Amino acid sequence: MRQQKKMPFSHLLPHSTADRRRQVDRRARVPQAVATELEGAMAANRIAMQFQPQFCCASGAVVGAEALVRWSHPQRGLIAGDELFRIALRADLARAMSDHVIAQALMQARDWEGGLHLSLNITAADLAAPDFPDAVAAALCASGFASERLTLEITEQALVHDLDGSAAQLTKLVDMGIRIALDDFGAGFCNFRYLKKLPLHFLKLDRSMVEGIADDRRDLEVLRGIVALAGALDLAVIAEGIESEAQRNAVVREGCFAWQGFLGGKPMPPEDFARL
Repeated sequence: MRQQKKMPFSHLLPHSTADRRRQVDRRARVPQAVATELEGAMAANRIAMQFQPQFCCASGAVVGAEALVRWSHPQRGLIAGDELFRIALRADLARAMSDHVIAQALMQARDWEGGLHLSLNITAADLAAPDFPDAVAAALCASGFASERLTLEITEQALVHDLDGSAAQLTKLVDMGIRIALDDFGAGFCNFRYLKKLPLHFLKLDRSMVEGIADDRRDLEVLRGIVALAGALDLAVIAEGIESEAQRNAVVREGCFAWQGFLGGKPMPPEDFARL
């Protein structure tokens, strides 16, 4: 009797499950495959910076911008933000990527007129590096950008492993004149211990906290509570994800300091922001 050919175990799985496993395997291999390309892209300044404007609630004027990173990969297309840093982390290039982004953003922002502020995202890996404050100081010195015009944004997720160590690192940065924002506030656990321990200047509301403020009374009351808490702690509130006039009117009326979102402008190349 002819022996039936054995099939691989994946053949017995639902196609969708087998496909998902193959996709996971491919994603795990991708960072190794692109590590050399990523290093080359940084060396050739092909990691592009874009800037999303931030507007003063009181005056409506542009007060600064958040720097966002983009990589136009020839095969994979546009790789941005968190995905790009995940690739850099798996390729053991996370610190190199942070240093590159900080240096590039500061150099591009140094000629902004009117004392505009620059906001930069930093990671848990940044805060865990003992020399990170020194690296930021060196980048500020090289660019000539005033430390008082720089805000570093850190998420709750990046603080969960070593709050005391993070507080010490952030204090060193604040001593240099840099301001600190707790980013994506409301998206995580909202651990109020962060507000007690960290040398913060801003609470930056996650977009989920402003989506319903124009038509949901409970959402609006939550916003009011956060603004009141921030005021009691001498913190200013920045609302992100503003996409409608009604949302903007609400954050202005409730006393937020600044806002950003597609209503004011999508992330744009540096030359476009300079014209704005």
